[in-house]
Amino acid sequence: MSTITIQPEGWKPAKGYANGIVSEGRILLVGGQIGWTKDQVFEAQDFIGQMKQALANIRDVVEAAGGTVENIGRLTWFVTDKSEYVAHQKEVGAAYREIMGYHFPAMTMVVVSALVEDEAKIEIEATAILPSS
Repeated sequence: MSTITIQPEGWKPAKGYANGIVSEGRILLVGGQIGWTKDQVFEAQDFIGQMKQALANIRDVVEAAGGTVENIGRLTWFVTDKSEYVAHQKEVGAAYREIMGYHFPAMTMVVVSALVEDEAKIEIEATAILPSS
């Protein structure tokens, strides 16, 4: 089952996210994923590398539950440095599409002072709606 993007009439188009998503099925709540590997090792120290790893971790959890990235209806991003995110918008977009393709769920970004793991620059949580079994 795929998601349907909701765009209110007259609103400017959302770029890189959706204002709303509608779907039906089983809910998968993916806990916050940071930029470390399955062995809990930070291979990347930079924001883009950690972002890609966090998104890949989310993809892996969704696929382990029987879904695909297209089933993701919501992403909440927590970043420790807004200026680093803003300064790398082109790279953020390319890295996002490399992992998630052209699927843009509802998204929120929150700037935080720190994350539990000191090396982490980003943490992303997800909600996916999987097909009913």
